Formats: sequence, structure tokens, C-alpha cells
Amino acid sequence: MVVLKILQQYYSATNDQRILSFMSRYFQYQLKTLPEKRLGHWSFWAEFRACDNLQAVYWLYNLTGEPFLLDLGKLIHSQSFSFVDMVQRGDLKRINTIHCVNLAQGIKEPIIYYQQEPDKKYINTVKEAFKDIRQFHGQPQGMYGGDEALHGNCPTQGSELCSAVELMYSLERMMEITGDIDFADHLERIAFNALPTQISDDFMTKQYFQQANQVMISRHRRNFDQEHGGTDLTFGILTGYPCCASNMHQGWPKFTQNLWYATPDNGLAVMAYSPSEVTAKVGDDCVVTISEDTYYPMDDKISFTIQEIKNKKKETTFPLYLRIPKWCKKAEICINGKPDQSAEGGKMVIINRTWTKEDRIDLHLPMDISTSTWYENAVAIERGPLVYALKMEEKWEKKEFNEPWYGPYYYQVTSSEPWNYGLISFDRNKVNEVAKINIDPAKQKSEFPWNTENAPIEIKMKARIIPTWQLYNEMAGPQPFSFCSGAEGTEKEITLIPYGCTTLRISEFPIVGK
Repeated sequence: MVVLKILQQYYSATNDQRILSFMSRYFQYQLKTLPEKRLGHWSFWAEFRACDNLQAVYWLYNLTGEPFLLDLGKLIHSQSFSFVDMVQRGDLKRINTIHCVNLAQGIKEPIIYYQQEPDKKYINTVKEAFKDIRQFHGQPQGMYGGDEALHGNCPTQGSELCSAVELMYSLERMMEITGDIDFADHLERIAFNALPTQISDDFMTKQYFQQANQVMISRHRRNFDQEHGGTDLTFGILTGYPCCASNMHQGWPKFTQNLWYATPDNGLAVMAYSPSEVTAKVGDDCVVTISEDTYYPMDDKISFTIQEIKNKKKETTFPLYLRIPKWCKKAEICINGKPDQSAEGGKMVIINRTWTKEDRIDLHLPMDISTSTWYENAVAIERGPLVYALKMEEKWEKKEFNEPWYGPYYYQVTSSEPWNYGLISFDRNKVNEVAKINIDPAKQKSEFPWNTENAPIEIKMKARIIPTWQLYNEMAGPQPFSFCSGAEGTEKEITLIPYGCTTLRISEFPIVGK
């Protein structure tokens, strides 16, 4: 199944026709042999991840139209683990019911199969699954407690890196099929929060598990479902388990591949935002090139420019769809410097007009500071697609050790600064009046903002130390329930920066009295 995805990537880059004939022969082999040796014959993992096989079958069908591929699609679906039954049983409301990566990879199966059997139950089931995950296992960065089995929503439960990149891929596939804005919002939350924090700046080391509240990275066994020599939180090449060293690289490239989509009316849709350039067929078989310039998500302004139109008229008519995220109260759109329209969040804006070279579309997505509620009534501070976390000093130390399975070395990260803060009570409907925001334009333009030094945005909030909230098992101890925290000491202003820029952090804060 992994190789099938590799072949799809290779074909998209080379248009090598041998890929199509090879995959066709392989799928004929599967259709012949799967009735005798089912997907789960050698390992149950294949049943949970059958959708990666299934999506490749449909990908090939869309290119070749071979009827037998639809027969194979039904066969693979019939042998896959039923995520519909899982949700109906309430499995996602309990812990230890499914492996975290099986969930991330497999959750798209109902919507992948929906293409062949367009029953709304498949879409509705996945939407219900995400509600259960958010309520019973969710964390602010878009992931869930799963270390490795599903393990609840305590902010010190681990979240695996493979889960992050696989859930991103699942959301991309589901977004492609449905055009659902919820999937796009969720995709950006993971891409701009969970993903960058879990991989070192040079991509040479990674964390197997991350914690939403993470105050010490050391070689030590914590309260995780699985344990790998105490290396699960440390940064290394093979620390934790080596799967993530092979898997982490798919996150950014596939995200980039899924920024733009063709639409059934010969237009283009922008479903996720990042600096990019696309060349595509639109309108009456005309080829256009559009550039996207932005510092999003560190900025709220995005500009699109028509760079080239390849036809005799040097103009073309087609619809351009722009996603307005649900967190945005009111977006503003200008064309060639003139106001065109505004739109509320949670919608796709359609701009249908005749375009000429150098036409410019400016999209403004105002980002208000907001809050969300998590474990033990804790609060996370958000702005746009970004979650914000306590900025902490980070001391990185390289440790050598003679255990080849976990690599020749690892990094531990510690801090001498306090972390056990509670935010002083405030009106959550007026958080923008309480929080102070500072944006550094020079750092916004940095080629790599994802570390404490380059973080271009800071939010200042008032807090107090909670003395009873102490280290436990080399991590943030049991979370004090908001308003029952026993905070002491003088009021202090603390600094929050984007979650993805942190290594050590608190992102779920108890609330303390004034």
C-alpha cells in the first residue's frame, strides 16, 4: 500500500506510462487473489489501512476507466475494518480501542468509498468520529492522545508524529472529495501547529511523541501506552520507534500538493493557504499560472496574481473559489485594488469573471484572538489557525548512548524557567481586550519561523504561579481544575508564541481567580 502511494507520486512528477500498466496488472492480481487470501491474512494492519489501497484503485480508475477496478474497490471495502461500525459502537469514546496511526490513516476509508457508493452515511460517520475524538481525546494542536493506543485528552498524553502526517493526508483526501471546510480548517491546524514542533529545524531529528503541555524532554518512561527505552519524547533519528523517521517527510510535500484543486465547473479552488504557484487548465481548456504570495499563517493577508494566460485572447473566464475559514468572522476581498466582496467564515467565496494577465486578488482574513476549552476546563489561546503556547527558555543537550535500535544519540531539552502558570480570569468574549499582541514584520519574512528565536508573533497575558502544580514523572503534573487551582504570588505578564515555534510549552492553561 505504501508503494502504491509512491507510484502515484512518481507518476504525478514524470507522467511515466509504465506506472499505469504496472498498477493495472497488480490490481488484477489483487482481484484474483484477495478472495482466497484476505487483506488481513498476514496482518490485521492491512484491514485498518485498506483505504490507502482503495484510494489508489480509484486514482487509477479515474485515469483509465477499467471496469474491473470498481469490482476491486467493492472487494477491498468489504475486507477493510469498518470505521462506520466503530463509530456506532462508541469506540472513540473510550481509551485503548484503536492504534493511533491506524485511526489517522483509516478514518478516511468511508469517504474514499463514498465515491463508489454515494451514501451520506459515510460522510456523516466521519464527521461524528471527529466530534468524538475532539471531546474524548482531543488536544489544541489538532491531534489527539494516542501513545500508541487511543489514550484520552490529558495534555501530557503523547501524540505520535506518524499520526500527524497520516491524519493530514487523510484530511487532504477527504477535502478533495467533499470540499468540506471543516476538513480544511483541521488540516491547517495540524500543519501549522503539530507538525513543525515535532521535527527539528534541519529535519535530522524528530520526536516520536509530542505533548500539548511539554515542560521537559528527557530519557525517561512516562505515562504512555507504549514505551521504547524511555526515548519517546527525546529528539533523535530513531528515538521512540523508527517508523516516524521514514514517515515524517510526507507532511509538507503532500500539504503543498493539496493547496489547489480543480472544480467541476472548470475553475480552481484554494482550500489551504501557503506561498505557492499553480499552473492548471481552466475555462475553455485554457492554461493559466497563478502565484500566491503570503506570510500566512503568521499574517492575515494573502495575494493571488495571474502570471500567465496561454491562449490567443490573452484572457479567460473561470470561477476562482476561496475558502473562508470558520475562525474568520468576516473576510474582505479586493480585485486590482478595488473592494469586490466580503464573506462570513465557513464559506467558499466564488469569484467568476474574465481574467487577464497581472490581475490581482487580495484576500484579508482578520485574525481575532479567541479561546477554546480543553481538559479539566483549561483554556487554549488561539488566533487564526494558530494555537499559542508559553514561551520558555530551551537548553538543548546532545547525549550519546550505545543502543543502535534507538540511534547513536539523542537530544534532551530542559528549562530553568517556571511553567506552572494559570491565566488570570477574564471574559472570554473580550479576550482581545485582555491580551496584548506584538507582531515583528522582519521576523514575519523569515524563511523559517518555526522556532522560539524566529517566532514573529507574541501574545502577552496576565498570569499567576500555581505552587501545587508541580513536576510529576518528569512532566507537567496532574492538571489543576480551573478556578480551583490555589494560585499565589503577584500578577505577572507571560509571553505566548505560536505552538509550532515551541519545543517546551504549556498550551492548556488553568484559569485562576483575580
